[in-house]
Amino acid sequence: MLKTYIYKKLKYSEKNEEIENHLKENKIEKVVIVGLKTPHCVSTVTRMSDNLGFETYLVSDATAAFAVKGADHAYYPAEQIHTVSLATLDNEFAKILTTEELIKKLNLTEAIQS
Repeated sequence: MLKTYIYKKLKYSEKNEEIENHLKENKIEKVVIVGLKTPHCVSTVTRMSDNLGFETYLVSDATAAFAVKGADHAYYPAEQIHTVSLATLDNEFAKILTTEELIKKLNLTEAIQS
């Protein structure tokens, strides 16, 4: 099983074309997304992955958000920001799964144990 880990430090970077080419050259069809912050970098990468035609999975318990103060000066807790962000992506840009659900869906149990 080919495993490639790509670490992005920016929401959008010049490396995106390089990343896309790498995935396509290696015939990678499925992309699993984890990281911070759900409404920013995670959302951007998820949308781009789907727009480029990849089968995209976002791991809900391997992503997170931070609390924010809105323009209305209201405080929005991190869990609420995370949950709403996931809701905007689910079944439109990605399949949202927990780590356990992803392992079962992609039959990764044996791969993880070896």
